[in-house]
Amino acid sequence: MKAYSFRIITTALLVAALAGCAGVSAANPAADTTAQAARKNNFAAKKTMRAFRSEQELKSYLKELAEKMKRESRRAAGGYGGAMLSMESTAAPAPAKVAVASAAEADSVTNVQVAGVDEGGIVKVHGNHLVMLRRGRLFTVAIGDGALEPVSAVDAYAPDVDPSGTWYDEMLVSGDTIAVIGYSYSRGGTEVNLFQIDAAGMLSYKSTYHLRSNDYYSSRNYASRLIGDKLIFYSPLYINPGMEDPYQSFPAVRKWHKGATASEFRRIVSATRIYRPERPISAGYGTALHTVTICDLARGEFDCKATSVLGPPGRVFYVSQESVYVWVNDWAQSGTQWRAQSIVYRMPLDGSSPSALNVSGSPVDQFSFLESEDGHLNVLVRSDTAGDGMWSAEVAAGDVALMRVPLASFSHGHDTAPPSSYYKLPRPAGYTFQNRFVGDYLLYGTGSGWGYPQKTGQANLYAVRWAEGRSYQLSLRHGVDRIEQLGNDALVVGTDGNDLHFTALRLHPTASPSFPQRTRNGWGPQRARGGDPGLGRSPEVADEYVRKDASQGELRSQGFFYKPDGPNSGLLGLPISRAGRAGYTHLVEGSAAILFLKNDSLHFQEMGELGAGPKVALNDGCRASCVDWYGNARPLFLHGRYIALLGYELVEGTIEEGQIHEMRRVSYAPGSVQALGR
Repeated sequence: MKAYSFRIITTALLVAALAGCAGVSAANPAADTTAQAARKNNFAAKKTMRAFRSEQELKSYLKELAEKMKRESRRAAGGYGGAMLSMESTAAPAPAKVAVASAAEADSVTNVQVAGVDEGGIVKVHGNHLVMLRRGRLFTVAIGDGALEPVSAVDAYAPDVDPSGTWYDEMLVSGDTIAVIGYSYSRGGTEVNLFQIDAAGMLSYKSTYHLRSNDYYSSRNYASRLIGDKLIFYSPLYINPGMEDPYQSFPAVRKWHKGATASEFRRIVSATRIYRPERPISAGYGTALHTVTICDLARGEFDCKATSVLGPPGRVFYVSQESVYVWVNDWAQSGTQWRAQSIVYRMPLDGSSPSALNVSGSPVDQFSFLESEDGHLNVLVRSDTAGDGMWSAEVAAGDVALMRVPLASFSHGHDTAPPSSYYKLPRPAGYTFQNRFVGDYLLYGTGSGWGYPQKTGQANLYAVRWAEGRSYQLSLRHGVDRIEQLGNDALVVGTDGNDLHFTALRLHPTASPSFPQRTRNGWGPQRARGGDPGLGRSPEVADEYVRKDASQGELRSQGFFYKPDGPNSGLLGLPISRAGRAGYTHLVEGSAAILFLKNDSLHFQEMGELGAGPKVALNDGCRASCVDWYGNARPLFLHGRYIALLGYELVEGTIEEGQIHEMRRVSYAPGSVQALGR
């Protein structure tokens, strides 16, 4: 529990550190019609960042950087501030189609942000088996031929390792290889454990590797992605250029064995794979090697290559189908003022050289990004945020703007996105900022998040046509705690302090006038401010379902899942819990049930729930990851079956006359698995 306490302590420190920060305001994006015509697959940077030519050049650079850091540390700290960028609106063409995540994939049980980019999670599918990662163990349950039967269980770490002080939180499956990703405070780095799974669902341990890194944890983001057979990690590594041997903290890997020592780490990033922007790095608040490691799991081994970029420590990262974007931010003194200095790096997954662009502000989390098919990077930024490390995303504040730049504007790192690349957006009241790109729109608002439910009778949601910069305001009867995609439209989930609301947004109303429709709460579609109701072109509230005396049981994006069964219909599931429960309690309390709603042209019908069994005392002998950092409940839709993952239980339901009823349940808790893995 020491590591968990460390995470709690850093929250208080982070809030204190951000309390005095004020930031930049941004201006409106002037769209470049020529750049919009460029396709992302034809993108070629004018110039790329320069890697160090030799170890000697890198050593000299670090020495100069150490001297610079000493000089900057002597300066008196002043108030943070920033220059106001001018605002000007210009028109832009209609947006191109966007590649969005599809929940219709037959074997998908993960609510991913980007189609084709899997995210590390707590439950995956391998053939006819579910694979679960819970409290430091891996489990498999057979689901083939209508079965629901525990098969195998193993520790999620090496047989000869002490797992204390290590968190095993993410899992990905590639072929017959399972990769469990964790962070070890005791061994100081990212830990990757590889397991074999066979056709019968039996698990066997293969090997463990340690990657030297700093803590990558986020309250929202995931550390790992999988594209095909390529396992992708992002990790920051803070360096001290003034050390006698700064290379001791550079990215490195070792294969674990009993008695392994620090001397066995093998450096995996040479000077010629470390890049720096042309613009000098402030280094006033430290320097980090932001490292992307790509491991080919096609042969079931750990064949990895890494690329690093130098930059300040604050960060948010986002993975598209072609690139990893890392947005870093720092503060630099200019006279008596402090100004935010941010850089966004584009690191292609094909191993080619990174490129960079100097920017303003900082995104809140990975959902602030969209690499769109029209050859642009679109990012929602706020002026007072330090990225998404640990709980930083939960205390983001300041002005709001949408940055939209052509991918072709990325270069060696000397160029800066012009003020015309920013569109100043309305600043919402409240805290715990949520944002998401859904189709042609960027949606954002504020809610309760990890805190206690905030009582509210009305809150605002903002919808922005990201290719045009046109924004709309909708009034909701609840806060904004979750934004999800429903086909071409959207769902917003939030609390009014006691009840849980599900609000459907029609993002593309027909061109005919809107006529009131009676809904469960007696009010009809509401047009967004800023649109023309007569033309029917602005987003509108289509329907609302209210679950009385309830709260969200999971805060993570993967807690939700939507399974479409037609262009305008489908089934959604979300863990729920008791009313008034603070968000953070999902770390130690299970969800009460999975609630299922039927979506029929953005009108919701409750289909019932699959609930957790009565709580019984269970000593599972947990030795690692004994707090559910990534949650413990998921709705699972598999081959026409409806299954609720609730802690150590799997509950299967059947639908009769429009309602879901429990059909059976099984426990896969330690001791209930008959056939243990090897």
